Amino acid sequence: MKLLAQGAEAHIIRNKNIIIKKRIAKGYRFPQLDKKIRRQRTRKEAKILDKALKIIPVPKLLSQRENEIEIEYLSGKKLSDFLNSLKNRNKICRQIGGNISKLHDANIIHGDLTTSNMILKDNLVYFIDFGLSFESQKTEDKAVDMHLIKEALEAKHFSNSRELFSYILKGYKKSPNASSVLKRLEIVEKRGRYKQAY
Repeated sequence: MKLLAQGAEAHIIRNKNIIIKKRIAKGYRFPQLDKKIRRQRTRKEAKILDKALKIIPVPKLLSQRENEIEIEYLSGKKLSDFLNSLKNRNKICRQIGGNISKLHDANIIHGDLTTSNMILKDNLVYFIDFGLSFESQKTEDKAVDMHLIKEALEAKHFSNSRELFSYILKGYKKSPNASSVLKRLEIVEKRGRYKQAY
């Protein structure tokens, strides 16, 4: 077994071709409440991951226990490490936008859209880490999801973030609900700029 990541919410462990995500106990919460929260979040993540698998490329859910899930290990590369150097990066970004639109059309909000949570394998973009995901029909929630990926590009791929996001938008616009989400995105961005000003 190999510890891949140790976040605030969970430990990510690799065991051969299996990834184990184990939610860790929080000492500042009452034990019974902590146990309930971790169990609920694990169940929700497993449910959404299973639903997303029918829509876009994501790792397969193999099993779920009280505070942990097991998913398949993907042998591809983390997109954040080399997106800038890809010759077909615009095509890849279209695919990212298409994936987001399919999730949103199914009322799935990823909640942590960054290229660090995307794996490229066999020219397919797999979305990973649905730990902050939830289901929502709200245009606002979908717009915030889009705002997250835009901010992530500006932070990690700043040299060509505008170009990359423009191609994500082209992929996203395949959704029949794209126009309303993107109008709301403008409002979300204005709100963000207003807060920064103060």
